[in-house]
Amino acid sequence: MPGMPRDAPTDDEPTAGDTAGRRYRTLWISDIHLGTPGCQALALLDFLKSTDCETLYLVGDIVDGWQLRRRWYWPQAHNDVVQKLLRKVRKGTRVVLVPGNHDEFARRYVGHSFGGIEVVEDCMHVTADGRRLWVTHGDLFDGVVQCARWLAYVGDSLYEFTLKLNRWVNHLRARAGLPYWSLSRYLKLKVKRAVSYVSDFEAAVAREARRRGAHGVVCGHIHHAELREIDGVLYANDGDWVESLTALAEHPSGELVLLDWSALRAAPAASPVLTPVATPVPVTPAEGVTVLSHDVHKLTA
Repeated sequence: MPGMPRDAPTDDEPTAGDTAGRRYRTLWISDIHLGTPGCQALALLDFLKSTDCETLYLVGDIVDGWQLRRRWYWPQAHNDVVQKLLRKVRKGTRVVLVPGNHDEFARRYVGHSFGGIEVVEDCMHVTADGRRLWVTHGDLFDGVVQCARWLAYVGDSLYEFTLKLNRWVNHLRARAGLPYWSLSRYLKLKVKRAVSYVSDFEAAVAREARRRGAHGVVCGHIHHAELREIDGVLYANDGDWVESLTALAEHPSGELVLLDWSALRAAPAASPVLTPVATPVPVTPAEGVTVLSHDVHKLTA
């Protein structure tokens, strides 16, 4: 059938050296928004080919059902992302889908498995160092989505317009030799009401994680990557694959890092070395990597 995933060419498989230094115990990605022009599918394919992990969490809004109901958009690169995920399952990676508001149709299939991808409402992940992390998309803590759904649809249309304008702006910037710049991220960080919304969302999710007896929470939804503590609870947002191209990763030691793929692609492929720090001082991360762990570390070349 047209638009349905097909097997992608096998020559996209990484060579032995492609994932050197990019092997993790766990990876979390969310807000891919397959089915929209804003989805950075090629960058995500690059990330998936260049990294390896035991468990991969898809933390909601993987497929954008809202946009697809309005207008069908499904290029081959989006098929290739789906096939790459299925191929990871076949090669032994555990892949878990936690649906979000844009792919809420998948919530009807909680408890089922599709091509080996497990569908769950939410779940508790235990890190290698014993911390319990509650994994949820986060839309249940968005008052707009829950209480004024029509306003959420309006906001989604405005966001899509901003992304379209952003593509034109960056086309002109590229011709001028300037780097990529996100208009929507700039607006979110500058508009006071948007900053307040993000802060309220983060605090609400952290409170619920504490109520559930978790040490922390991993979520998505607001397209704002973050890794910090909120009142003693670890808050981790893995960002998105529309603007920020970010993911959350767990090393075999249990250490958590926030990966900025656009920066890492431009950085040397050498794996950073973790050096313990005696006292919990602020971390100065390598370019493209934000670090926060139970035992504070710093990255050195």
